[in-house]
Amino acid sequence: MGLGIRSPGVSGRTGRNLTVAVAVGLSLGGLVLATLLTVKATFLALAGAAEGLALWELDRALRSRQIRLPVIPIVIGGAAMIAGEYWAGDHATLAALVITVIAILAWRLPGGAGGYVRDVTAGAFALAYLPLMAVFIAAMLAPPDGAYRVLVFVILTVCSDVGGYFAGISFGRHPMAPVISPKKTWEGLAGSVIACLAAGGIGVPYLLGGRPWQGIIAGAAAVAAATLGDLAESMIKRDLKIKDMSSVLPGHGGILDRIDSLLVTAPVMWLVLASLVPVRLCRP
Repeated sequence: MGLGIRSPGVSGRTGRNLTVAVAVGLSLGGLVLATLLTVKATFLALAGAAEGLALWELDRALRSRQIRLPVIPIVIGGAAMIAGEYWAGDHATLAALVITVIAILAWRLPGGAGGYVRDVTAGAFALAYLPLMAVFIAAMLAPPDGAYRVLVFVILTVCSDVGGYFAGISFGRHPMAPVISPKKTWEGLAGSVIACLAAGGIGVPYLLGGRPWQGIIAGAAAVAAATLGDLAESMIKRDLKIKDMSSVLPGHGGILDRIDSLLVTAPVMWLVLASLVPVRLCRP
């Protein structure tokens, strides 16, 4: 789902291959467009696959610290939450959430008392961090103009990533959060802000029929949420003492490394767009 690029090339700061990263990013972008602009419900399958792989990565990372996630209840319950939100609404999502939390409590019982609180807490965190965040993507997708709402959300999040990347490698001198992510700079953040405000000011009027000022607010909210999501996942990796969640996406790292910003941005963008931009029956 995340399409941004963080790797400046083989000889760049991270030692990753920029050409491969761009190719992978464009391929992911093609999948997003193909699903959203044809049968929009298929985007949920794409989002679900990304979420499932991210959960596998998180489970593998946590196991290195002897933390066992109740993966099966989270997978089943998460799918029910996302599908319930899209086809049945908030009450179905809430019911699926509560039942999944109960299932997590029950699933871990046969493992004994040792580490029970730790594993159940990790399960609740994984449920909130992955499926619950993704529920807001389903909420954005459900209205008649939902495909374009999700497209705006994806575009703004990607602009935060790409704008920050290019500004960072071109002008980055002053670290923003050296303890959390040493390569992030204030100059990179400025690039993210400029890219998001511009994309919002153009994208929201064109795709959703909103006003430019509404798009600028959406862009500002997106860059704040995307930056937080990126920093939070960096902190998780630092705590677990790993560089990437996996290597399934050449040039990018893991799935969770790519969707970290999207996860946190989804509920923020749902709220901003639902509050500011009325639903349209068709594309403007």
